[in-house]
Amino acid sequence: MNMQQMMKQAQTMQKRLMDAQSKLKEIPVSASAGGGMVKVEGTADGHITSIVLDPDALNPEDVELLQDSILAAVSECLTRAQQTADQQMGAITGGMNIPGLF
Repeated sequence: MNMQQMMKQAQTMQKRLMDAQSKLKEIPVSASAGGGMVKVEGTADGHITSIVLDPDALNPEDVELLQDSILAAVSECLTRAQQTADQQMGAITGGMNIPGLF
């Protein structure tokens, strides 16, 4: 393979990666915690779009439980976003680990 072909392939892969990264904004991810009392939604590009709290979760006697549930749901949602992004990008890169890509 000559250098010109390699450059063309690299440019093609770069465009496909940019397109895939753009599409991550459209892929929904979600998680819940506290038995469904806290629900978090986001996108595969790592943005949280909503947090919904069941009114029954608002117990002034146990604020710490609510805080822990929110943290757990947000963390799980972001983990799912990263896993989805890795899966989408891995399909393009063929599993190659390209530092700084995502």
